[in-house]
Amino acid sequence: MEKLRKEDIPQEAFDLYDYYCHNKLDRRTFVEKLSAYAVGGITVTALMSSMMPDYLNTRTIEPTDERMQSSDYVMYDSPKGGGQIKGLLSKPAGKGKFPGIVVVHENRGLNPYIEDVGRRCAVDGFISIAPDALTPLGGYPGNDDEGRTMQAKRNRDEMLEDFIAAYEYLRKHPDCNGHVGVVGFCFGGWISNMMAVRIPDLEGAVPFYGGQPAVEDVPKIQAPLLVIYAALDERVNAGWPAYEEALKANNKKYEMINYPGVNHGFHNNTTPRYDEAAAKAAWEKTIAFFKANLK
Repeated sequence: MEKLRKEDIPQEAFDLYDYYCHNKLDRRTFVEKLSAYAVGGITVTALMSSMMPDYLNTRTIEPTDERMQSSDYVMYDSPKGGGQIKGLLSKPAGKGKFPGIVVVHENRGLNPYIEDVGRRCAVDGFISIAPDALTPLGGYPGNDDEGRTMQAKRNRDEMLEDFIAAYEYLRKHPDCNGHVGVVGFCFGGWISNMMAVRIPDLEGAVPFYGGQPAVEDVPKIQAPLLVIYAALDERVNAGWPAYEEALKANNKKYEMINYPGVNHGFHNNTTPRYDEAAAKAAWEKTIAFFKANLK
């Protein structure tokens, strides 16, 4: 079946998909509501097929890419979180020590898209670790539906500890120069914000369309922030005004970019929510931000 173009999918269907992805609709209700937009020759099956992630044809960096020394799984300790956590560690080619980036997944575990983002960091000159918060439950199960169900069973504050432990692992890694930042997407955006709250020595955080910390926690933030939003993402964007007010009141260093006309998840190149121009621009800003701050 030929997939629909993004332009063929109504915005209301994207909004439903967002609710479905964030466990606000079960699959049956999602399909039932989606049927309202199966008009003009477009079937529910075509909508579903087109909106689900395509991991087979969207990888941008192969694990054997010559611009990396390696991209392999490691285990690290997370005593306050899940105990032992698996992560994908990707190292740039070349000699010496490299600045580090913790890459935080969405609400479905370490899927192929996030692994690819970890490798993108490496080819841009950073040693990266992309942890899998589903490790205590057996790890990412191979599909996002099951991954979301599994991740909902974990306490998000314990998962936060897993990513804080990843920061410590990476900071002390012999191939890291000790300068470490974080980038995260959706759930990972919230984690990125909270790592900025929790880690005084964090040197940069880039939350993509992530939930905001409590305003009373903002004074604890020491890291510079590059905050990325999608203009059509009303659910997440609603928390920005109070966050910005607190950042300004506490003289925090931040930049916010709200990309027009794009949906939550626009950086994820495996679904139709992907917007190539905005994703490319946002990633270029992200890498420039880390190069400026992780040194």
